Amino acid sequence: MKVISQNTAFGGMQGVFAHDSAACKGEMTFAVYVPPQATTEPRPVLWYLSGLTCTHANVMEKGEYRRMASELGLIIVCPDTSPRGPDVPDELTNWQMGKGAGFYLDATEKPWAEHYQMYTYITEELPALVNQHFRIDMSRQAIFGHSMGGHGAMTIALRNPERFRSCSAFAPIVAPSSADWSVGAFEKYLGADRAAWRKYDACALVEDGARFPEFLIDQGKADGFLENGLRPWLFEEAVKGTSIGLTLRMHERYDHSYYFISTFMDDHLKWHADRLG
Repeated sequence: MKVISQNTAFGGMQGVFAHDSAACKGEMTFAVYVPPQATTEPRPVLWYLSGLTCTHANVMEKGEYRRMASELGLIIVCPDTSPRGPDVPDELTNWQMGKGAGFYLDATEKPWAEHYQMYTYITEELPALVNQHFRIDMSRQAIFGHSMGGHGAMTIALRNPERFRSCSAFAPIVAPSSADWSVGAFEKYLGADRAAWRKYDACALVEDGARFPEFLIDQGKADGFLENGLRPWLFEEAVKGTSIGLTLRMHERYDHSYYFISTFMDDHLKWHADRLG
């Protein structure tokens, strides 16, 4: 693991690291905030998955999580959103596909399948790596994210309910199999058979029997992607009659930006901390 940067913040350490990924067949970068409590004891970990066009740096620089993470003693891990590098396939004129748009799935179609194995990277390779290098209590994990990352967090939680104690999302894509800005990517990554898409779609997973105790979702009503891309009411409908709890908060005047995310970041960290113990 290569250290790119380390800075002291709120008594803890904000680091950026890189490593050679076997899953993504290239160098991957990620950020980790380690609170001061981790100098003496293992601390719970909260995984944050970013949205389309983002890297690890967006939430690290604009998410405003460090003060509360330090207070609560939470380790925050922020992976990149896709593989990178000159050999990685991309669509330079399409921000919804390729680099910065990995959708947290394992691609099966050429030329994407060789590198775009983000589900395996997030659920297997990166956890094993950070567990080796940081004082983490891996029995206390939670996951959250924004937009495409909210989609990733929710689908990963639904598929791994034994691993995560809690899951929340800011403006998630809850039904990417039918959303305008994800259908094209899903077809290229996973092929034309939509049955293969269902394990990466939160609404479809619930319909197919996947369960998770509860979700917290915050959504801005002034979000320009609300009607065609995000549609949280579809997930609200999907969980009706199930054992899944849902707190869906719709906020007047808030948009899709990190101004929105940073406003409610403390709420999410506290909510996860209560469930992580």
